[in-house]
Order: sequence, then structure tokens, then C-alpha cells
Amino acid sequence: MQPRFTLSADLQCSREPSGEAVAALERAVAEANDTLFVKGVPKGVPREEVGRITSWSVGGTTLHLVLESGGYTRAHDALFRFRKHLAGVLGKHQVGIREILVTRFAVVLTGDVPDSAIPRLPFIRSVERRSGTVTLDLAVSAADLEHRIPDRILNLVEEKIQAREYGGKTEHWELVYESGPKERVYQGNPTEEMEARHWIRHGASRGQWIYGPQAVQLFRAFQSIVEERILGPLGFSEMVFPKVDTWDVLSRSGHAKGVYPEIYYVCTPKTRDPAFWEDVSDHFKVTGEVPVDLVREKVDGPIGALCYAQCPSFWPFVQGRTLAQGTLPVRIFDRSGTSHRYESGGIHGIERVDEFHRIELVWLGTAAQTGEMAEQLHQVYRGVFEEVLELEWRSARVTPWFMAQEGMVGACGCETVGTTDYEAFLPYSGTWLEFQNVSVNGDKYPKGFNVKIQSGEPCWSGCSGIGLERWTAAFLAQKGFDPARWPEGVASRVGELKEIFRFL
Repeated sequence: MQPRFTLSADLQCSREPSGEAVAALERAVAEANDTLFVKGVPKGVPREEVGRITSWSVGGTTLHLVLESGGYTRAHDALFRFRKHLAGVLGKHQVGIREILVTRFAVVLTGDVPDSAIPRLPFIRSVERRSGTVTLDLAVSAADLEHRIPDRILNLVEEKIQAREYGGKTEHWELVYESGPKERVYQGNPTEEMEARHWIRHGASRGQWIYGPQAVQLFRAFQSIVEERILGPLGFSEMVFPKVDTWDVLSRSGHAKGVYPEIYYVCTPKTRDPAFWEDVSDHFKVTGEVPVDLVREKVDGPIGALCYAQCPSFWPFVQGRTLAQGTLPVRIFDRSGTSHRYESGGIHGIERVDEFHRIELVWLGTAAQTGEMAEQLHQVYRGVFEEVLELEWRSARVTPWFMAQEGMVGACGCETVGTTDYEAFLPYSGTWLEFQNVSVNGDKYPKGFNVKIQSGEPCWSGCSGIGLERWTAAFLAQKGFDPARWPEGVASRVGELKEIFRFL
């Protein structure tokens, strides 16, 4: 995708340039084209690829410019270089530049640019296709040019094209290990069985469950296993992360690039004044219904989202700080609350829900330390799944799109860079359920939150989410509901199942 830029701009002067000033302008244009715009351009680059003022004129107090370029010293970069140069040239003639008005900015792209790769943004006034090219007519101001909006639009187009070429998937999958078949003692759907036994019941919200004592006993058994086999031996310390992710957090973590269809938004009241809310309260008292439209008028925001990925809200704790070398690798975890994802039409059973419970492991250190920590987790998880849960499972190395896009994969030379998914076989459906993962995220989060380490090496991080619903779904799908047939490492921790509720 080779871009070409055409920029028309009017520079408003503080006074009408005199004849001497116009002559100086002519010399400045020639100098800019011959020297200023070529500075920093690699040798051998065709001159037509470099920014150039192709026409100019003066009318009253306005200097009209047209600049064209390929990918080097792009037209908008050339414009600001020239403005800076003009300050000295025109200053000698008591003429200043007060304002820049962009009258036209067009970008011509060559190559295969599908419609799906062109973002729907107010900056794009129109799109025209002709003879293998796509012309984007941009509605941008001088401030937009200084904020590099055209470059960001082109980067986004390129990203969308690469994502399409990536295979139309969000990640690539490569089998690493498979345990092989285990004895099939149960063929039923665990969610349906849990409902029939009154272990769970749908909550009032979509994708939400209320877990009865028996289900929670299983949750706590898994937590005990995690504590004894993972958290303690690997030296993880508990923290409590916030459960509201503000826009600043989501922006720095990178989630703001595309999280919008999947989050539960958080809004705040415009005021706590009871009088402001009296009509809402009165409406409910009379009708028994909450006037949602009226409530919507009385809230601000959204300020962000309910906890989406659990670990991003931790990062402000270390934001802008330098970690002492002797503390590395830092190993922490959070299990203090629920996570929330709007799963659209994809909710299913207890394994794909909008509200779920996880133990989130996070670690920080050098690239080597981060990869080594991930490898230790792989070994411990394998022991848990084989020796304690006795599952039929497999692991696969996946490359999430954001990692491939940002060039992280393989950056530290260890095979654990990227994400490893763990999947359990579901006998009732003949499919595999991803129930665990380990990710090495490179410098994505440390860079976004400006976290450094004492040695000066880049700070890297990893994370691993242990989903209690997913573990429960995988375990019951294979082991069924008779504790006598459960592995001892689970049955002994669960103990006698409590039957608190009986219904007529």
C-alpha cells in the first residue's frame, strides 16, 4: 500500500507581504524543495517520493500552498517544516504567520485496499475508487495534522489489511501437547445437570449465575489446589485490583483499540442531590418500574468499564516508577471480584458467561525472567491437570493478533512468548474447551504505563487467568457428579457435598 499525499493550505499572514518579502518567499520555496525537505531522506529514494511544494501564490495576506509527496517527508510534515523556516524568512520583513487553514488533503492508496479496511471516521470525508487506486478525501485541520491524524488513519488501514491477511482469525493455533484419551465416566452436559441438582440458577442479569453451596465447594477446592500447587511454590503474593477500568487504564493497556462491543459500561450520577432524583424515585413508587430513559438523562459518562481483563487496573500501582533489581521478578495475583464481558450471542452454560470468577496471576521482570516464569507455570499446570484433576487435555501455542501486529512474538528468544492455551475435552459435545492460558505480553503493559527496571533493560510482563467456571465445566464434563469417582486430590478437598436447599 503506497500512499501519495496532496495538501492545499492557506497560511494567513499578519500583513500583506511586500515585493521584497515575496521575492524572499520564492527563494524560501526553492530552498525548501532542494534542501529542507530532502534532509534525512535515505539516498536513492526517487525525488517524486519526497515532499515538495508544487505551487504557491500570494493573495493579499494569504499565502496559498500546494504540497505533494510520497512516503518521505510527507506533505503535512513538509508543511510544518516550511512554516518553521518561514518564521525567520518573513520575520525580517515584519510579516508573521498567524494561522494555517487546510483547504484540501487527499491521500491516494495503491494496491488491494478492501472496503472493510477503510475506517468509518469523521476525518474521512469521501472515498473514491479509480484504476486500482483509492483516494481518501480527509477533513482535517492544522491541529489534526500536528497530531498526525493522517498517519494514524493510514496505520489503521494497514492494520486492518494485515488482520485480514492474517487469516480472518483473531489468533493462530499450534498444538504443543496432548494428554491422550482418559476414561469416559460421564457424557452429560454439566450445566444442565448442575441446574437439575439445584447447584446453580440463572441470575437476574444475562450471562450470570447464582452458585449454590455445592458449586462453591468445588470452586474452593480448585482455589485450594491453586494455592498449594501454584501460588505458594512459585511465590505469588496477593493484591486487590480495582474492578472498574477507567478510559485512561484501557487506553494505556491497549484495550481501547477495540474493546467497545464487549464491555459493561460504568456511568456515574450527575449529582447525589436527592431532589435531582426525586422524579425517578416517584415514578417507581407509582408505577413499580424504573424509568430507564429518565435515569439515562441523569448520569454522566461512561467513565470506563467493569473489570474486563482483571490485570490492567493493577498497572497504575507501578505507573511511572522504576522497579528495584532485587525485587524481580515481581509475582502477584488477584482474586477479589468478578470480571465482566458482554458475550453477545455467545453465552453458553457456565463456561461462556458475562460475569465470571478468576484468579489472575501477573508477573513482571526482564524478558528472560518473564519467559522463565511462564515456563515454570507450564510445568506446574501440567502437573495439576495430570496428577490432581486427571483431565484429558491439550495445550496449544496461539498468536493473538495484537502480539503479531506489534512484533512481540519471538522477541526475547524464548518459545513462551505469546500465549499458550490449555483445552479440556468435553465428552458430551465432542469439542474442546479452552479453560486456562499463560501469556507473555512483552513490554506491552510496562511501555503503556511507563514502568522501568533498575538495570535499564526493558520491563516485560506476563499473566495467567484461572477461571473457576471454566475449571468446573471441564472437570464435571469429564468426571461427572459422583464424588466417589472423582480424583482423590479433588474429592478430599470438597468433602461431603452440602444440600442446603430443598424445593417443593
